[in-house]
Amino acid sequence: MLISPRTLLAAALACTALPALAAVDLIVHNGKVYSAEPGQPLQQALAVENGAIRALGSNDPILALQEAGTRLIDLEGRVLMPGFIDTHAHVVMAGLELVGANLEIQFLPFDELEQKLRAWRDDGTAWMGDILSVGGVPSDYWGHVDELERRFNQGEWKDVPIAFSGWDHHTGWANRPMLERAGITADTVRALEGEALATIGHHEDMRPNGFLVDAGFSKMLEQLPQPSPPQLEQAALRAQQYLHSLGITAWMDPLSNAYPNDAFYEFKPTPKTLGVLPAYKALSERGELKAHVAALMLAHSKSTPEDLEIIEQVRQQFLNVPNLTLPGIKIFADGVAEYPAQSAAMIEPYKNSLKYGELMIDPEHFGELVSAADKRGWLVHVHAIGDRAVREALNGIEQARQTHPSDIQHSVTHLQMVNPKEFARFKPLNVIASMQLYWAMADEASIDMVQPYISAMAFRHQYPARSLHKEGATIAGASDWPVTTPDPWKAIYQAVSRKGAKGLLAAAEAIDRETMFAAYTLNAAKALRLETTIGSLAPGKQADFIVLDRDVFNVEPEQLRDTRVLQTFFAGNEVYRAEAP
Repeated sequence: MLISPRTLLAAALACTALPALAAVDLIVHNGKVYSAEPGQPLQQALAVENGAIRALGSNDPILALQEAGTRLIDLEGRVLMPGFIDTHAHVVMAGLELVGANLEIQFLPFDELEQKLRAWRDDGTAWMGDILSVGGVPSDYWGHVDELERRFNQGEWKDVPIAFSGWDHHTGWANRPMLERAGITADTVRALEGEALATIGHHEDMRPNGFLVDAGFSKMLEQLPQPSPPQLEQAALRAQQYLHSLGITAWMDPLSNAYPNDAFYEFKPTPKTLGVLPAYKALSERGELKAHVAALMLAHSKSTPEDLEIIEQVRQQFLNVPNLTLPGIKIFADGVAEYPAQSAAMIEPYKNSLKYGELMIDPEHFGELVSAADKRGWLVHVHAIGDRAVREALNGIEQARQTHPSDIQHSVTHLQMVNPKEFARFKPLNVIASMQLYWAMADEASIDMVQPYISAMAFRHQYPARSLHKEGATIAGASDWPVTTPDPWKAIYQAVSRKGAKGLLAAAEAIDRETMFAAYTLNAAKALRLETTIGSLAPGKQADFIVLDRDVFNVEPEQLRDTRVLQTFFAGNEVYRAEAP
């Protein structure tokens, strides 16, 4: 049979192209490979080609793909998982706090607190412009406002503005010079009505005592100078490095168009309000953004559909940036539950004040905003801590589903208190539960600052992971870093054990580790709208994976908490390696 020159040329071209198509860069073998693909058993090995998963399976067929130049890694029986994903982390803000004055939620005796502030003043750590600023302040201090007033409004501090920011980023305290800088006076308090009156702590004669919540806290934040672009970029790099050490290769940044010191609860976007987006873009352009960032635009809680056009103008400036996506918007539905803030919106009133907290969204019109986001192809990510805030968030999403059916998976995050009537609503509404289960512990925050003030029903269903999962809700892992640690393994341990210094918190809501592994991988990828490219180990998906120091499928729950990541890979390249112990 004669073969035409054209056929020979085509065959030659095919053979020439074959090595490029089949060049396996890396083979990882002899391990326990958790793919996070539903129903798939543990595998032994995987092959990486051009930054993506080529294949995974047992050792022999994967090793048969080895070519000249293929790198081999013997796992020696260790566990390999997809890179973990955090569905709610303020990463650039956290990076700034890594280098700033921060109490890291540690309650110090007041003499030690003053010594610490004095040291941070003298070495420059606490200075932001001419303001002494300290973050990570535990809520325990808000029960001692009288001592804060007595100590930091006189002597060496009487002319120095001092801003203490609570660990929750919803509360804070300001001394008199700082209150004056923020324009907070007795007249400011007298002008407040209803629930808004609780946003500025005050004496009987209406003089502010320095304690601030949400809108009041925002007035203090507005006075802090914003970091420079180089500072934001360095903060993002520092934070990325830390997250890599924890095995995190993707995250949702829910306040990306805001600066770290912006007044989030009063935030109104403008076309020129770019927040931390330029920092992410700069890192990406330099090839230094080695993680997937799903950047959400913060919208005002009472935004109208027309307001979304302003956000679109910001989005247009950051489209097609490698490793940066812009999937939707973030909305605050309420505040926090801890005493004395009590700004989380509740179905039943707080026992001490008989107030219901502050519902920030307009329940009559929130569905219109969700529907408008749906039409643009955007997800809506809602901060909801109190059970009323959760209910109204779901009501708005339900209204939107009825008026504009969509397969976009919106999400509700935090979910500290959820009424049982809402458990079964998540699945049919296709709403993801983005949960910070590190908080699911019996400690000072939940026992001393929440339990005495809320109904037994609300307390019984704090962080109801098991109930939501049982009703078919998709649970995604999240941290809210820097509010608390971004370490997924500490959160997984808490989700499994529900243990704390003061016993168990809603022990019936404990959830199994396998569900949590899915929460930080494929489920989290769904929350970022990236499940087709990351979140599991499957042929064609990006090769983001981590190697662990222990068999997390079989160790005791207490050992989950201390799991260490030995290596982290992003797009098939090692971005972190643990130092030898």
